[in-house]
This record gives sequence, C-alpha cells and structure tokens, in this order.
Amino acid sequence: MTSPAERYAAARKRQQDALSRLGAFRATLDFPLDDFQIEACEAVEAGRGVLVAAPTGAGKTVVGEFAVELGLKTGRKAFYTTPIKALSNQKFTDLQRRYGPEHVGLLTGDTSINGDAPIVVMTTEVLRNMLYSDSPALAGLGFVVMDEVHYLADRFRGPVWEEVILHLADDVQVISLSATVSNAEEFGDWLTEVRGDTAVVVSEIRPVPLWQHVMVNKTVLDLYSSNVDPTRPGVNPPINPDLVEAIRASERGGRPGERSRGARGDRRGGKGRYYQRGPLVRPPSRPVMVDRMDRAGLLPAIVFLFSRAGCEAAVTQVLLSGISLTSPAERAQITAIVEERCASLPAEDLDVLNYWSWQQALLHGVAAHHAGLLPVFKETVEALFTAGLVKVVFATETLALGINMPARSVVLEKLTKWDGRAHAEVTPGEYTQLTGRAGRRGIDVEGHAVVLYSSGLDPVAVAGLASRRTYPLRSRFRPTYNMAVNLISASGWTRTREVLETSFAQFQADRGVVGLARQARTLSEGLTGYTESMTCHLGDFEEYMDVRSAIRARESELSRSRSRAQREAINTAVAHLRRGDVVQIPTGRRAGYAVVLEPPGPPGLDGPALTLLTGDGKVRKLSGADVPYGTSSLTRVRIPKAFNSRRPADRRDLTSSMRNALGALADDAPRTRHGERTPSSATTDAELGRLRQALRSHPCHGCSDRDNHARWAERRAQLAQEHDALLRRIEGRTSSIARDFEKVCEVLRALHYLEGTGEETSVTDQGAWLRRLYAEKDLVLAECLRSGSWADLDAAGLAAVVSTVLFSSRSDDERPAPRMPGGPNGSLARAVEATVLISQELELLEHEHGLQPAEPVDLGLVRSIHQWAIGSSLEDVLDGTDLAAGDFVRWAKQVIDLLDQLTLAAPTPALRSTARSAIESVRRGIVTHGTL
Repeated sequence: MTSPAERYAAARKRQQDALSRLGAFRATLDFPLDDFQIEACEAVEAGRGVLVAAPTGAGKTVVGEFAVELGLKTGRKAFYTTPIKALSNQKFTDLQRRYGPEHVGLLTGDTSINGDAPIVVMTTEVLRNMLYSDSPALAGLGFVVMDEVHYLADRFRGPVWEEVILHLADDVQVISLSATVSNAEEFGDWLTEVRGDTAVVVSEIRPVPLWQHVMVNKTVLDLYSSNVDPTRPGVNPPINPDLVEAIRASERGGRPGERSRGARGDRRGGKGRYYQRGPLVRPPSRPVMVDRMDRAGLLPAIVFLFSRAGCEAAVTQVLLSGISLTSPAERAQITAIVEERCASLPAEDLDVLNYWSWQQALLHGVAAHHAGLLPVFKETVEALFTAGLVKVVFATETLALGINMPARSVVLEKLTKWDGRAHAEVTPGEYTQLTGRAGRRGIDVEGHAVVLYSSGLDPVAVAGLASRRTYPLRSRFRPTYNMAVNLISASGWTRTREVLETSFAQFQADRGVVGLARQARTLSEGLTGYTESMTCHLGDFEEYMDVRSAIRARESELSRSRSRAQREAINTAVAHLRRGDVVQIPTGRRAGYAVVLEPPGPPGLDGPALTLLTGDGKVRKLSGADVPYGTSSLTRVRIPKAFNSRRPADRRDLTSSMRNALGALADDAPRTRHGERTPSSATTDAELGRLRQALRSHPCHGCSDRDNHARWAERRAQLAQEHDALLRRIEGRTSSIARDFEKVCEVLRALHYLEGTGEETSVTDQGAWLRRLYAEKDLVLAECLRSGSWADLDAAGLAAVVSTVLFSSRSDDERPAPRMPGGPNGSLARAVEATVLISQELELLEHEHGLQPAEPVDLGLVRSIHQWAIGSSLEDVLDGTDLAAGDFVRWAKQVIDLLDQLTLAAPTPALRSTARSAIESVRRGIVTHGTL
C-alpha cells in the first residue's frame, strides 16, 4: 500500500506525461510501451542522445519513430538511416503509411523519392556522402536515427557509421538502435565523449519468451532440464535428460530407454562437436523436419541453412515430398499477391528467372530467401511470410540482418557456416541474432529455436550458445583515401587528426592500454629498485656492465665467424668428394669410416648432401649440417657398375673392399684428430683485447661485492627489455589510427592528390575530385579517370570497366581471364588491361608505405555488364556464368550508382556524358524492378 503523498505524486506524473509529446505519441499507439522504450523516449524528449540495445523484436524502432515524430512536430528534419536498401524500403513504407507520402522521402544508391521531405529514410552511406559534400539537405536537421548501429563492427562498411557519428553537427540528436551487445556501456561512453550527453538504455528481456529445442530424428525435445527457466537459463544450465537419452539411443541405433554400453557421447571434440564411433547420425530430412514442425504447431518457421544452393534444394525436396502447407483460400491470396507484385516483369525473362517453379513453391507455402534472388522475389516472399501465407522459408543468414520478418520458430540445420575463408562455428552473438527472429510480438505466446541433431552436435555447447550474450561491438574504423581528402579539405590537417583520434577504434585502443600502462608502471618501479641494488661505491657499475656486455657480444661474434669458417671448409671438402671415396667422419653419431655412394648434389641451405655406406653396412644420407669439421677423404675404392645399395650382398662386398683399402694404408697416413676445430682468434683479436683491458682497469672491477652487483644488473637489464617491449605495445595501440592516416597521406602525396606536410598539407586540384568518389577501390577508380584509361570507351564499355572496381566474386578459385567484347585489341580490352595495371601499381605503392593493399580488381562481371548494356537478353547475359539473377541485378544497380558519381566527378565533359548514357543503357528491364 502506497502513501497518499506517493499516490498524489504518481497521479501528477501521469498528468504531466499525458501532456508531454511522448504522451501524445503513446496515445496514437495501439499497444503499451515497455519500460525501456519509455526510458529511451523520455531521454529523446529531454534533448539527449540515446543508445538503445535490446533483443531483436523487442521494439527498439519505436524509439526511432518517436524521434521522427518529435522532429515533425517541432519543425526539424529527421533522417532515418539503415544499413541495407531492403530495410530502408521497408521503413520508408512504414513511415509513409503513418505520416503520408508528402512527409516521407527515400534516398538509396539507386533511388531518390521526395528527398526534400521532413522525414527521409536513407542508407548510412548516403548520409556520409551528404556530410562530406555539405549537402543543403542537412539544413534544419534535428534528429538522426541510426538503425542497426551494431553494423559498425562490419569489416567492410563499419567505418561509415563512425564517420557519420563524428561529422554530424553538434546540435543533431543521434538515436542509435542496436542489437544486444555486451559492451553497450563502453559504446555509450564513446558516444557521450564525441556527441555529448547520451543515455544508454539496455534491455535483455525478450517480449516473447524463447524456448530452446533440439530435434533428434523426428522428435522435438527441450534443450534444458524442466527446472530451468528458459528465459533466464543462467550459466551452464542442466541439459534435459530425455534429450541426452534420445541422443544416445540415436547414436547406437536403438530406442530411448535401452541400456547404453560403451557409449562415448560425452567425449568432446571442440566447441559444439563430439568425437563419435559407429555410423553417423544425420539430421532429419527437410521434408520430415517441415512435417514434424507443422504437426507440433511450430510454423511459420525460418530455417537457416547458410547456403544458397541448400535453400533452393530444400524447397525442391519439400515440394517433391508432396507437402502442402496452404489452404485453397490461402493459395488464391498468394496468387493475387504474386501476380500484382510481378506484373511488370518482362515476359521473356520469366523462364530464366525460374518464375514458375518459384510461384509453385509459394502456392504450397514454401520459399527460399537469399541474396541471389531477384529483389522483387525477395520482397514478395517477405510480404507473404509476414502475412502468414508462406509457412516455411529456407534462408541464408542475410535474412537475420535487419529485415522485419518474425516467425514462430527458427530452425538451424547445423552450427557451422562458411565465413568466406573456412568453415567456422556459429558464435553466441550470431546464434542470438539468428534465433532472435523467433516469436511474433502480439501473435505468439512464445518463440522456439530448434537445432537439428546430427553426430557431433554437443547439447552442452548448444546451451552455451543459447545462454551467453557475448557479442561485443568492435570498431573496424580505418582511414581511407576518400576520407583523408574530404577531412583535410574541410577541416585542415590538425582538425583531421583530432577527429581520427576521437574514433571508436581509438577509444577502444586507449581503454585497452590502461592495463598495459599499469604493468609498465609496475615494471618501472622494479627498475628503480634494481638500479639501487646494483649501485657500487667505487664507480658507475652500469658502465662496467656495458663493457662486460660488449665483451660477450665480441666473443659471440668471433665464435660465429669461426663456425662460418668451419662450415665453409666442410662444404669445400664435401664438394670435392667423388663416388668411391673413403672418408673418415671424426665425431658425431656417424663417426667412423664410410664410402661415398653418390657425388654431392647442389648445395642447399645446409650445404651439399652426401649418400654414404658406413662401416656397419648401412646406407646413410647426411646433409651438410650433419657432416662434422675434419671429415676428409683417405683413399678410394672401385664401386661396380652393377652395385645396388638395396642388396645386402652388394653392401657387404663394398664394405669389405673399404676395410681392405684402409688396411693397406701406411701407418703414417694422415689422420684427422677427433674433435679438431679451426683455431680460435679470441687470443689475437685486438678489439677483444682492448675491451678486456678496459674491464680490468675499471674501478668497479676491484669491488669485493662485484658479483652481487652484477646479478642485480643482469636482472635489471632483463626487466628493462620487458619494459621497453611493453612501451612499444602501448605506443602501437595509442597511435595506430594516426599512423595509418599518415601512411594513407603518404600514398596520396606520392600520387599528387595531396601536397605539403604537417600543418601545410592541402588537397590538390586532382584530389578535389577524388572527394566525390565513394567506392571500396576509390584510388584505383581515381587513377583510372586521371590517367585517361577510360576516355575512349562507349557507354557499354564504360559500364563494363566500372564493374571491375566494384565486383567481387563469391569464389576464391583462380579463373581464366574472360573473353573481352571487341577482341583483345579493342578499346574495352585496352581499358581493362590499363585498369589491372593501375591496380597492381597501387598495390606495390601501398606495400611500400606499409598499408594493407586493397583486393585486386575483378574482371568477372565485365562481359555480363557489357552484354546487358548493349541490349542482350537476361538469358544471354547469365549464360556461361555462375551469377544468379538477383546477384546480377544487385551488381548492376551498384554499377549505376558508381556511374552516377562519374556524371559529376569524371574529369572531362565527354566522359561525364558517356557516364550518363551508360546509366540509361544499364537501367532497363529486370534491373529496374523489385525495388522502390
């Protein structure tokens, strides 16, 4: 029971809330806000920046939508940024529905709709480009919502997020929406440092509880024991004993309840794996899995397969099994939606797009979803799944990134995936991201994550993935050429360095240095103590130790010289040996006499090698390093032409011949004394003699406590080495971004995009148009334009060669150079050859300046883009390639985006005109469909 005063205060607060802008916003919603949403929205209304970290489906976007509403009500612009075009399109549609088409715009790489509206949805790269070009559209900007801000950790595109955060005007409120990350507070601290007061709101509570399961054969079993709360499993939660028994029974081919003899299921073989004996247990077939999920009431479901081909094969397998998940009424709805959305697709392309089989799968409630699909196909699948008409989607992990497409269940066929270099285990962060789609708020009481069992799956490891929330946000920020010229041009050298030093990457590096600095202080204190202990009252003991060290160094140098002389003598002696020579090996494991069976081969790293027959009748191979000093030839024996070292009788006869030859030698025959070495020069070396005299005449040499001082001095020297190494590590971290920036600028100076040094650094005329080129290989692009390598191309040729600085093949396999349209001496072939040469020269230049070179240009799209640009059909364009239609469309849109940059940034009016023509030649047919 609360007191009257507390009830009165609560009533007053409710009254104030109702009158606030948040209260008005809440009144328009048909659902109550959660506590974290209220906390974040109140911070936005208070004028603070906000970082919201919450699970997928928790409703983070409500906070961004409130910021948009606040901007509209207060007359300030609001930009809503997303990492991918599909999410931008989706958010554009949502906001249009709420605020009307006249108030909402869309800007992506290839789409511009109502860009001057008070609310504009855009990809993050578009906003970055607007900031660098000082776009007039930034006037009046009050709010920027950065959806999926954890993309900041993306290896390729992550730096863009930091660039935007660092360069937005100080009076712009930044609302950052992130998946649950384990270092949200650290990220919030950085935002506060660079953007001002920022509230950090973290929620780990899923609005729909998530249950974890494993499907063993045809049975879906809970992962955790019955006494575990699945929403808060804690650390090392106990595993369901029924699941353990089902796995054991499956592995031995029996039934649950049978006694297990010799079971080895608890022998782990790495994260998520068991070492198994006997026949492997495979996961249930895809049709069986779909049928069991349907019977258990767990549909609709997203099944992650991590393979495009796997997704398409899964759809085919389900259809061939005869499974249909839709009613006649649902099939009629699906038909109407598909025909409406795909009505504008060119009829001649439907066969090559596999339209009919795709539609047939949809009618049965099954679909694939991956980056190789045509955009209109993907968007149709998303719409049908969200409407509950498609019941199972087989998807790659790209579906987990941002698209609002929740399901009742998520199925993972396996817990390993190809990361572009090797098969890697799914991380806890990835597992959380993938299974976060399970559970539709307002529809499902609970969500379900199902992992399919196969031999090697460890349920304890699955529990570890499901119960841990270790997804730290790590910056991938790095200076680029375009960034350097833009920052220096806009802010000057000093300000640019200051901006770079405030990046999240540097912030994290500086924090990581704290522990190292603490170690360095501890070592420094130890050095002080050791210095006191080695102090000698007779003189400077450190100087005395320096002389001792110099003596040791000189002795080591003389010893190495002696060893080199011995090795050279051995190599010379061995090189002169011939087949049949009898040699004496004076020392070592092979000491004794032997016959040379094969003359020495070419000298390797260890000198020439010998094949010998030893006195005990064994054939031995000795490398140069195995032959001791003093080995010499004593006599010779004749080796028969028919001699075969593999025949024991031949070896015995030759050994006997060797003994007879040795016995025939006179007693005074020369012999090498065992262990003989080249004479030492230490006694005659003048420099060593001078140092020894200096040591004896030093005052500290006569100290009675000299040995004790020396022990402390040696400890101090070792500690000083550790201290210096630690300081180098600290220096490497604290100035890593600045050093990389310096290297980037050195490359730009070498190419005359920058001139001057330090405070005098400025952007040249050539560097001024590099500012307008935004591409992964921006410098290759700039050099191709500056050199005139593309000047003679027609529109189709320009579109084709532009693809080389964009395209990246999905396969790392070496491929033969494609056949160039126009022949090997045509203008396109010459332009492509020049582009490759420029890329190689830049790679060498980057190596010289200590930079990681960009990936080489890829010619894999040249022929396809050229064919498309001259009007070929989609079937002809894709024929003979491994490109999916969706991949081709995606790359073609990126070519259009880059060509659009050239209409402004190309150095000549003629090339700018060609770029405009190239855009029109590529923007046709299927490339214009499937997006807003």
